[in-house]
Amino acid sequence: MAADKKIEEGLSFQPKFDANGLITAISQDADSGQVLMVAYMNDEALKLTLETGNAVFFSRSRQKLWKKGEQSGHMQKVQQILVDCDQDCLILKVKVDQGQCHVGYQSCFYRAVKPGTTNELEFVAEKVYDPNEAYKK
Repeated sequence: MAADKKIEEGLSFQPKFDANGLITAISQDADSGQVLMVAYMNDEALKLTLETGNAVFFSRSRQKLWKKGEQSGHMQKVQQILVDCDQDCLILKVKVDQGQCHVGYQSCFYRAVKPGTTNELEFVAEKVYDPNEAYKK
């Protein structure tokens, strides 16, 4: 079996990290299917996620690991990790207790391009928690 074939159709988990040592990780609500957020993992974050069952990511802006919910308390309990065909992107199917966006929404995808426009957004969701209260902790 050729190397690409092993990656694409084999059963060995061989995540392909980019030049910065990161892999894209999409969090999706395991019950509703709603996409909650897109983040990145380095090798250590992925290992911790696999070991603990709680989503751990790598913050590109802070250049450090962050356990989702460590400040807000809004954890992501991983139910399943899906890997795409060339193993360079992950979907984490997660159970959540509250909103996942740091500005108060269930999902980080709370706006959409307004139909008929090229540069306007509209809200498509309501806030589900007060971030000022959640991040006081």
